[in-house]
Amino acid sequence: MSITYKDAGVNLNSADQSTQQIAALAKSTFTESVLHDVGLFSGFFQPDLSRYKEPVLISSIDGVGTKLKIAFLMHKHDTVGQDLVNHCVNDIMTCGADPLFFLDYIGTQALDPDVAVDIVKGMSRACKENNCALIGGETAEMPGFYSIGEYDLAGTIIGMVDKCEIIDGSTIETGDLLLGLPSNGLHTNGFSLVRKVLLEMKNINLHSYQEKLNASWGEILLKVHKSYKTAIDSVKHSKYISGISHITGGGLEGNTNRLLSKTFKLDVDWDSWPVPPEFSLIQQYGDISDDEMRRVFNLGIGLVFVVKSAYLDDIKTILKSIDEPCYEIGKVVDYV
Repeated sequence: MSITYKDAGVNLNSADQSTQQIAALAKSTFTESVLHDVGLFSGFFQPDLSRYKEPVLISSIDGVGTKLKIAFLMHKHDTVGQDLVNHCVNDIMTCGADPLFFLDYIGTQALDPDVAVDIVKGMSRACKENNCALIGGETAEMPGFYSIGEYDLAGTIIGMVDKCEIIDGSTIETGDLLLGLPSNGLHTNGFSLVRKVLLEMKNINLHSYQEKLNASWGEILLKVHKSYKTAIDSVKHSKYISGISHITGGGLEGNTNRLLSKTFKLDVDWDSWPVPPEFSLIQQYGDISDDEMRRVFNLGIGLVFVVKSAYLDDIKTILKSIDEPCYEIGKVVDYV
């Protein structure tokens, strides 16, 4: 008796069920630079080079990490797609780039067409919000490789920036100020520690309402990683910004230090912004030190502008005009 691919754990019919919906979602993100529908072996994108004097391609690749485990437990899959796109957009925009197009990868034990569509719904929503085209992707069924009912998610983004307008921290000097923009919670980092504390140590029900949070833990943990595109666009062409830091794994200092030469260090005022209650509760439940919290989590600051002190008020005025809150959280000092 002959066997089929389905007998080995790969259901081609399930993949076909979601293909048309996913293709329609991707097409909804297309800009005039996208030359073909999805479905070919490659994505085609013709950038408008007239916008740039010396165009430089910028790229980044990332995942959502173990935040996916929370999505599995909550049976909610549309927000992780948004997380992925926004995380990647923020990363390339720290150097001043314009996001152009995005590619995704979904790996799973057995494809659930409804879950796949939900994931791509989130991606397409974020791509449209960030003016970034979703031009292709890959969904791989790998029986025996992933746990049943779970998947992995990764994405690649390509952007472009004028060479003369790259923001890389090279103009940072002593006295530059740190202007922090608030996060929308944990974003996509620290979830292995969160799961250890909440699920293993405290056995918390993610669906139960928590008065101190005014929501369930599941709702808090699945808040979408915030996109800072509007804020960065509003200031990136100015002479006011010396550097931009996206606060992800490694925390505020770990990420912002990547911009500094060895002659400088950060002087952070850790009491200068309101820390969302979820961080305080996680620290309390896990008996976690301040140093460890600062290394693992964003603690309420998702992006940092390194600003020339003479232009601080100008930057604040610009951010206020787009309703983006900000906090003075420290400064750059000499390393002694």
